[in-house]
Amino acid sequence: MVDEALLGAKYLSNRTISTTVFLSIVLRKPILVEGPAGTGKTELAKALSSSLGAELIRLQCYEGLDDAKAIYEWNYSKQLLRIQSAQASGASAEWDEVKSDIFSSEFLLYRPLLKAIVTSAPAVLLIDEIDRVEVETEALFLELLSDFQVTIPEYGTISATRHPLVILTSNNTRELSEALKRRCLFLHIGYPDRDREKAILTMRVPGLSSALANSIADFLAMLRTLDLKKHPSISESLDWAITLMTLGATELEQPMVISTLNVLLKYQADIEKVLSKVS
Repeated sequence: MVDEALLGAKYLSNRTISTTVFLSIVLRKPILVEGPAGTGKTELAKALSSSLGAELIRLQCYEGLDDAKAIYEWNYSKQLLRIQSAQASGASAEWDEVKSDIFSSEFLLYRPLLKAIVTSAPAVLLIDEIDRVEVETEALFLELLSDFQVTIPEYGTISATRHPLVILTSNNTRELSEALKRRCLFLHIGYPDRDREKAILTMRVPGLSSALANSIADFLAMLRTLDLKKHPSISESLDWAITLMTLGATELEQPMVISTLNVLLKYQADIEKVLSKVS
């Protein structure tokens, strides 16, 4: 069932991926998806959003991310206007009354995590590249991941009325905390094997012949056995297949491979290493 739903969104799943997604929905637990960059981790969240008819709410992580960008922020300009308005009107309202007013939902700016909590519609929350944030910043996510709620000191605790499906991705550039891992189901997505790569190419590149898909899958399988600084990702293999078709290739020929290696490989040292193999 999960396989078919993801396939309808042009995402080729496997038993491990589909089982993990099913358990996440049933157990209401987030999924931590680890693996090399470009192996389909973010695409899984997009496919789930599409197949479920749910809104995709995305938080792109980066060094220096804080709660004002991830969870919520007070609309300080609007709060200041409210205070000035109370003063100008000469109202005898006590400060406690004004304070309770300016720290109400009317003055909240909803960032991705809080937006995913308050929405009543189906939602997929994507916390992308969580390994980019500092270890201390991970604490921002723990309450949401365990209890599906957010606590705002001046306002109170906001609990989810409808649990979003939560996907966290990591390129495994650093070790994540045990506290975060405990709250998630773990899923590793690595580079596809030859047969799965061919199936992905055939599905995602309309008009690609079976013969050319076979040759591309064979070539990529060979590349990933080499000691390269960065192996080609699935997105790069798709770009290469489209490039070859655009240039009129019907089979892999040495001149075409040599002239288009820069689509697959992003470091000159890697290109030179592969050229020594194919020249």
